[in-house]
Amino acid sequence: MKPTAHLILVSAQPIPNLTPMLDEAIKPKKVLMLVSPDMRERANALEAIFKPRGINVEQYPIDDAWDASQISDAVLDILGATADGELALNATGGTKLMSIAAYEAFRSMNAPIYYVHPERDSLLWLSPKQASHELADRLKLKEYLMAYGACQVDIPEPHGVRPEIRTLTETLLTDIERYADDLGALNYLAYKADNPTLTVEVEHGPQSKPMLWELLELFERAGTCRISGHRLRFTDADARFMTNGGWLELHTYGICLNLKKTLNIQDIACNVTIQRQPAGKTPVKNEIDVGLIRANRLHLIECKTKQFEKNADVLYKLDSLRDLIGGLQAKAMLVSFNDPGKATRARARDLKIALCCKTDLRNLQHHLHDWLTAHR
Repeated sequence: MKPTAHLILVSAQPIPNLTPMLDEAIKPKKVLMLVSPDMRERANALEAIFKPRGINVEQYPIDDAWDASQISDAVLDILGATADGELALNATGGTKLMSIAAYEAFRSMNAPIYYVHPERDSLLWLSPKQASHELADRLKLKEYLMAYGACQVDIPEPHGVRPEIRTLTETLLTDIERYADDLGALNYLAYKADNPTLTVEVEHGPQSKPMLWELLELFERAGTCRISGHRLRFTDADARFMTNGGWLELHTYGICLNLKKTLNIQDIACNVTIQRQPAGKTPVKNEIDVGLIRANRLHLIECKTKQFEKNADVLYKLDSLRDLIGGLQAKAMLVSFNDPGKATRARARDLKIALCCKTDLRNLQHHLHDWLTAHR
């Protein structure tokens, strides 16, 4: 008999508590939450995801996540108010003591217990013994970020990458060494064009800066700008952003779209903005260049075209964001038009952040495929 209710132990790693509820073969009618004081916000975030899916939610507060006797009594009270076999325990979350106490209480009543394997994304039945269940990949990017405490998630409408933009980015990366130096100058021109008319004067002429003007013509053919004499005007704010380094983000996003079907990517977006509200603090905004969900796991990609002096700072920020909004199973990659150097490469290895930089970008699809299919 399929349990109609699940008891979950709310913790800082919410995904194992979330994925079984999105699988139609496992999904219950009701979720009961055991919630310690420090996990109230996380419990509310989960409730906000469950209720729109037609799942009833009840929260059961406990005073101390390390008081085994109190936890056991609370779980036994919940079991006593539930018909035999109707309530299953998800033993994955909570503190270790919460998990042990709840497990023992369910065992004493011969009630069903399962555990979500974090790496295999499968549900393992601990009691009664039965075959494991591969969880359906239903989790979306917004739900994932909300589960980790984002109070607002702004995801642009799904869109493809125009063929002329794909042609432009392929040309840039095919001749990456030819254009590398002058792309920085083009970035600066786009930066200076941050004005109501989106225009800027190009100081150097075609003879003194032939590669820069070749780049300008490439971007003009792609429809992002118009050149009139020495005056450069961008077609709109999005085109200016794209010229100011956003082209690498679009290129990476386009390749991920290519891989979506073959790699069963559940959800993908670029230029995502999230807002978090830490307790007692001012709201914090973060941006994600490219974010995607595969096998119910968050993958973050940061794209850089500018030379950055403190490469390690970019890695530290990416590492911190991955842990903050993605949890223990999240993965991160830095895609850079420039070579970060040996020290930064070593630091990336230490932080388990994948790199694809400079000439490696010619094979970005291959690198992304390997990264997305590899275990962390």
